[in-house]
Formats: sequence, C-alpha cells, structure tokens
Amino acid sequence: MKICELYQMKRVFSFEVFPPRRTDTVNTIYDTIKKLKALNPDFISVTYGAGGSESNTDTFKIASAIKNNYGIESVAHFPCINLTKGEVLKMLEDLRSAGIENILALRGDVNPGFNPKNDFKFANDLISFIKEHGDFNIIAACYPEGHFESPTIIEDIRNLKRKVDAGANQLITQLFFDNNYFYSFRERAAIAGINVPIEAGIMPVVNKKQIERIVAICRVNLPKKFLAIMNRYENNPQALRDAGIAYAVDQIIDLIAQGVDGIHLYTMNNPYIAQRIYEAINTLLVA
Repeated sequence: MKICELYQMKRVFSFEVFPPRRTDTVNTIYDTIKKLKALNPDFISVTYGAGGSESNTDTFKIASAIKNNYGIESVAHFPCINLTKGEVLKMLEDLRSAGIENILALRGDVNPGFNPKNDFKFANDLISFIKEHGDFNIIAACYPEGHFESPTIIEDIRNLKRKVDAGANQLITQLFFDNNYFYSFRERAAIAGINVPIEAGIMPVVNKKQIERIVAICRVNLPKKFLAIMNRYENNPQALRDAGIAYAVDQIIDLIAQGVDGIHLYTMNNPYIAQRIYEAINTLLVA
C-alpha cells in the first residue's frame, strides 16, 4: 500500500527503526519490531546508516520483513549522494521484488570517508529519477528550523518545493523540540504551495549523551523548558527517561490539537519508550 493514501483516512502514527550495529545480533531488531507491531503503527521506516556508510542490504532486508513477515507497511530510507544511477536502478528492482512501495528519498549525509558520486547531487534529483523508473510512493524530508546548509529559511522552503514538484507525495520532518518551529514551517510551506501531508518527527530524549549527539548532528534548538528538565534530572537516569517521555507526550498532544497530519516517532529501537508514548496518546489519535 502507498502510505500517502492513509492521510486521507486518518491521522497517521508511525515509527522509525535502524539496522542493528555490527556488534549486535540482527535478531534484536526483530524483537523490537514484534513489540512495536502491538502498538498498531501505520508504517515503520528503516534508516540506511549514518553518513551513508552502511550497505543497503540490512535496510532492505528489515523493510521486507516488516512488510512481508509482520504485516506492517514499511518505508526504506534511500540516500543518494554515494550512488550511481545504475546502483539506484538495481535497488529499485530489489525493493519492487520485495513488495516495498514506499521510499524515503534523501540526499544523505556528506561523509569525508567517501567520495560522493555525481549522479544525484540533491534529493529532488533522486525523486525525479525514481518517478521515471517506478511506481513508488515517495517521501521527502523537511526541516522545521531549516536545513543547516541552507543560507536562509526561504531558500530551504524553495528547496522543499523542488522536492514536491519532483514527485514527493508526503513529508516527514526532522525532529524538533519546540512546536512553534513546526507551526511556522507549516505556514511557510502552505504559502509556497506545498500541499502534501506533513508528518511531525518526534524523538523522546532519554539521556544526556543522546541530547549532545542530537545537537551536534541535527543542529536543532533546545528550548529553555527542555533544558531545565534535562539539567534537573541529568544525574538520575530513570527520572530523565520519564521526563523525556513526558516532554514528547506534551509535544504530541499539542500537535494533535493543532491538526497535525501524523506523528513519526524516532524510537531509537526502544519499544518501551514507544509503548509509553502510545499508551498516553492512543485515544487522541482517533479523536
């Protein structure tokens, strides 16, 4: 099923997982997916690997299992900066063979350890290519606070419009901790004529190391309220976990009240946290 169709029927609730690290057994991810299935997600997306350094093999294998073994629609992340057109064609065929209809089309992170290929410089190049070579539902990423490489917020919206015009059917945001950024972004998108569903990406932050990594990689702003909570409980792991979950729940409740198209939960492969959030918001998802 092309998941863009779901937004016409309901508020979408979905998860992101990532392939297990090389030091972990692959079965750990299937234990996670089994527990996430009990929370009735509309789909689960599978990341490709930081910096585009990982092989697509695990991503596609896990996405196929989600769809064919667990009966959940899956989305395969697809960064293009290190791929040739020939490699993309082969990967599209692999996805088609596995029955996967949904792709999150990304430029991908620039990794100093890899020489970028020149076939796809931007995500909209990949989106156009996929549209020409397959009947896939294409999702694009968007950035409520603006992509850190964009010189201005306006230019960032222009880049997003190029993705939608190229064929993106829906959008998922980068994580954010201040909903006002999302609401302002949504208004800018509407003014620019971007009228596809926008799903809000939410990450529950449950430890200090995670916070530091998020700020370094994603370059998002941390509101005073968030910082106060984190500073208050940083030396109490259980309290910090519960406070991080509570903060995410508050964000989601407010987003639902403001008519968000969907919630995409960055689970960090932690089904306990996903379950806690699901239990808190389940009745609101269908309200």
